[in-house]
Amino acid sequence: MRRFFIFICALFLLAPGAVIAEQNVSQAVSNRQQELQNQLNEVERQIAVQQQLLDTAKSQRQTLQSQIDAFNAEIKKTQLQIQAITLAISQLNGDIGVRNRTLSELSAKLAAEKESLAQILRQTQVMDGYSAVSVALGSKSVSDFFRDLDAFVSIKSSLAQSFEQIEQTSEATEAEKQALEERLAEQEQLRTVAELAKRALETQEREKQKLLKVTKGIEANYQKLIATSQKTAAQIRSELFMLRDSAAIPFGTALTYALAAERATGTRAAVTLAVLKQETNLGENLGSGTWRTDMHPTRDQPVFVYITQTLGLDPDRMPVSKKPSYGWGGAMGPGQFIPSTWVCYGGFVNTKTNTCSPPSGATGFWQGPWQYAASKDRVRKLLGASSPSNPWNAQVAIMATAMLLADNGADARTPAAERLAALRYFAGWGNARKPAYSFYGDGVMGFAAEFERDIKVLGGT
Repeated sequence: MRRFFIFICALFLLAPGAVIAEQNVSQAVSNRQQELQNQLNEVERQIAVQQQLLDTAKSQRQTLQSQIDAFNAEIKKTQLQIQAITLAISQLNGDIGVRNRTLSELSAKLAAEKESLAQILRQTQVMDGYSAVSVALGSKSVSDFFRDLDAFVSIKSSLAQSFEQIEQTSEATEAEKQALEERLAEQEQLRTVAELAKRALETQEREKQKLLKVTKGIEANYQKLIATSQKTAAQIRSELFMLRDSAAIPFGTALTYALAAERATGTRAAVTLAVLKQETNLGENLGSGTWRTDMHPTRDQPVFVYITQTLGLDPDRMPVSKKPSYGWGGAMGPGQFIPSTWVCYGGFVNTKTNTCSPPSGATGFWQGPWQYAASKDRVRKLLGASSPSNPWNAQVAIMATAMLLADNGADARTPAAERLAALRYFAGWGNARKPAYSFYGDGVMGFAAEFERDIKVLGGT
């Protein structure tokens, strides 16, 4: 028995130590991260300089040279933003590498702890088969007998400690997995922003070259171009505004919906339309997915089934966004709401908690059961509709987009608040203020300015 006790003690001594912490990362990794941060700070300083130049060029009297200066500043700023995004992705790569190593070490630790526990349990079952008399008769002395019994009691009490240690390691492992998933999802978002920035850079360069070609560098030609390039209300009404995952609808119709949403939520119509236009540029991953393949299996799939059943739709026939190289898709309709977000706008509640979002510490929340409650359908209330809100309907989607933007702060109607609300719409509240995402917010505000000009023309102002 003494040999057995020594063996068990060795198992505990050989088990991995405390949970691996990030402060144990090598100094080389820390230095590299600091180096990247220094580079990012410098790029952000240069972006601020270009923004000042851009503001100056735009504030000057409209001349050919001021327009060329504005194009140059815009192009340089976009180039620097792409550089900032690349540096942010490099930082995430380092953090992802660290978390992968930590997760691997935690997994190995958990496996060792489980094996130690298994061996303790096996040996305890063997010892439970012996009576105290058998142990006493097998002992060489009374003192040996009591030492053996004490050792056995100690081993039995160690089981509880082992269970607790395994539980702590399991929790740490799950937390590390979640942190890793968040970093990977953030990396995917940054790649999307980088792609948008690259497309914008190409457009900016084409517009600059087109301007130089048309005017031949002569100021008089530029002034003639300005005089003949103002849009008329008739031209604007004839344009089509493409909504993702739906047929094209006339710009005037989309504007009517957006203006109604502005009156109901406080979000400017131009900002709502700008977010939808920016989202459309996400490209081939939009609307080509299926819920069984591209949607988060435990968070969104169960809710999606309830949503489509309530609307009388076949879930297998409804278009959703395709998942990217990492993360999950499954976003619905023109506003690209994921099901677990839509429930709080479309009137769905978990019947166990009577809420649309999980309370702190809740487990299995997204599995439901779910129920539609007309009184909690926020979009339906604002539209004055008589049926459940359908995220694939253009009018519903535009109202819901304006509502989410208002919830994100766009109803303050200041440029800073609207830009931040758009960033929250895309990247969530946690990442919205990170400089690497700034291009998305700048893009939305640029589109919003264009839409605002069109709206004023249509309104005769």
